[in-house]
Amino acid sequence: MSKYLDSIIAGFGGQGVMLIGNLLAYSGMHAGLNVTYIPVYGPEMRGGTANCTVVLSEDEIGSPIIHRPHSLILMNRPSLDKFQPRLQDNGIQIVNSSLIDSDLVDTTRIKSVMVPCNEIADKLGNTRMANMVALGAFVKATGIIDLKSVIDSLGNVISAHYSHLIPKNAEALQAGADAI
Repeated sequence: MSKYLDSIIAGFGGQGVMLIGNLLAYSGMHAGLNVTYIPVYGPEMRGGTANCTVVLSEDEIGSPIIHRPHSLILMNRPSLDKFQPRLQDNGIQIVNSSLIDSDLVDTTRIKSVMVPCNEIADKLGNTRMANMVALGAFVKATGIIDLKSVIDSLGNVISAHYSHLIPKNAEALQAGADAI
């Protein structure tokens, strides 16, 4: 059976969901997979729920549109409310337990992995890396690609002006993978 995973990544505008969606897409290409990435822009980005979809597949991708995803990365409560009901049965979701109450998370129909992304990022010295922690956990939990492919792809999404941040982002990815 060939590799296939579709995902919705969601959170507040400013939490870096577009960045990790883009990084996941580049990582998939680095790993030799076919990829689609669709960012959802609009008024909801400013403080509301921002999201993107990523499809990774060994086969050709028929459609980049995802109605019932196989996986989710949820960075905040509004994202949980909006997308958790759409997740396929037996799907997997990474839930930022720093901002989402575990009592609201479905643990019967789907596999829910609670990761305190903000706290882990704080311990690394920068709360803004919570997105990288979540992506590291996602890659480990799904096994769709190797963490090394993600780390090797950081230079594709972090501009040269901020290249000094690549080692810290790699550390955050590893910390997320280590958290599960």
